[in-house]
Amino acid sequence: MTASTPSTSAVDFVRFALSANVLRFGSFKVKSGRISPYFFNAGLFNSGALVGKLAQFYADALAQSGVPFDMLFGPAYKGIPLATATSVALASHPDMAGRDIPFAYNRKEAKDHGEGGTLVGAPLAGRVVIIDDVITAGTSVRESVDIIRAAGAEPAAVLIAMDRMERAGADDALSAHSAVQAVADTYGIPVVSIASLTDILTLIERDDTFAEHRAAVLAYRSRYGVA
Repeated sequence: MTASTPSTSAVDFVRFALSANVLRFGSFKVKSGRISPYFFNAGLFNSGALVGKLAQFYADALAQSGVPFDMLFGPAYKGIPLATATSVALASHPDMAGRDIPFAYNRKEAKDHGEGGTLVGAPLAGRVVIIDDVITAGTSVRESVDIIRAAGAEPAAVLIAMDRMERAGADDALSAHSAVQAVADTYGIPVVSIASLTDILTLIERDDTFAEHRAAVLAYRSRYGVA
């Protein structure tokens, strides 16, 4: 139960990520220990202009997904600015008909003064979309789902920037599904991505500037990728 934006918007996002140096081609040792021919680091969306444009891509992806929702939730820490900025972008999105979408996020440590607790923002209620940059092990999603359900609300979807479409595990014991597919299956909710490895390959095929990386990315997908 995964979803993505139409390919034109997705490829536009890939170009944007490349221009911001958030997406790079080369040889990178990633958290799993694998050597990847590309690297996506959403933490490098680190200025007002970049985050503003990123939020528009998130808002477009969510609006186009058809997922019914009432509010956003940003898991600490990366999800906090993403939920905030996306809520702002949705407020002026033409498909939202003037809806003002509330958002909330969590702290890692509970406060013992002021309002206290670990939740900040609007009360969790209705259908809640969890916003993050990527899904690696699914830990952040699991914690978010628990928080949302404990508040009596309903997790409606997960919204991410990039789906690597990659199986986990050692080379001789690869998982049957990607982390994104596992989250969708485990919680029975769609995972909406702005772009995916397929869209990166689409750009490589269309733009000769990146042709030198085609073989390496295709080989990596053949070894670790999912359909």
